[in-house]
Amino acid sequence: MARSSRRSRRRSGNSAGLIVGAIALGLVSVAIIGAFGWLKYRASSTVAVDKASLCPVTGATSETAILLDVTDPISDTTALDLKNQFQQIVGRVPVGGAIDIYSLTEKEGEPERTFHACNPGSGDLADEWTSNPRLIQEHWEKGFQKPLEDIAGRLASGKAGDASPIMAGIQRINLDVFSNLPAGTPKALFVASDMIEHTPAFSNYRDGVAYSKFQKSEARDKFRTSLDGVSVKILAFQRPNLKFSAEELAEFWKEWITNNNGYFDGFIRLEGKR
Repeated sequence: MARSSRRSRRRSGNSAGLIVGAIALGLVSVAIIGAFGWLKYRASSTVAVDKASLCPVTGATSETAILLDVTDPISDTTALDLKNQFQQIVGRVPVGGAIDIYSLTEKEGEPERTFHACNPGSGDLADEWTSNPRLIQEHWEKGFQKPLEDIAGRLASGKAGDASPIMAGIQRINLDVFSNLPAGTPKALFVASDMIEHTPAFSNYRDGVAYSKFQKSEARDKFRTSLDGVSVKILAFQRPNLKFSAEELAEFWKEWITNNNGYFDGFIRLEGKR
């Protein structure tokens, strides 16, 4: 009876060991399959990017445009303040977000696009399991970071011009950059300028900053543009000896932006004065 009992316990122990072993093997198999599936998912969820623009082939996740008014030079102090603002703007562009930089020219509606790329993310953000951090860092430096630093370094090199068609520049950027984006895409425009509109159709120098006077001018219809969903922030250079205050100029542009369905995100007076 005792020998039968020991034999029964041995068989029971062996069966239990086989069951535990089978469960452990099953758990290991599940873990391996799960890990493989996770890596495969991470790799497949990595969005392919266009080699030239570094933008996702599915489209940029956000759009940030900057209009730099270089029709007149600015002081070194203003240039330094603007450079700091510029670096903060660029630093807030999310991975996959696009940034377009335009320089204002004297020709109406013909600002020069000097930069277009998306933030590909630096190597520090790369997943070493599914990507190549060194290659991503190289793309970041050559295609995004270095060109932007070069532009920031040239901010004070403007030259005096005969016209400053800011409204036409905004209109062109809106048509080029914002108009065809999918609904819901975050859109931001930053305008770095003295914000003194000066064209034959309307001039703040000649006509002042009364918005009622602007509404009666040719410029109202000529430069109207639908800024739906666009957040507009102004980084203003200060000019001396004007017939109106910076506050009055800010109010003029606030009315123009809101009357064109945009969101006025503020008027920052940069330090320094020319």
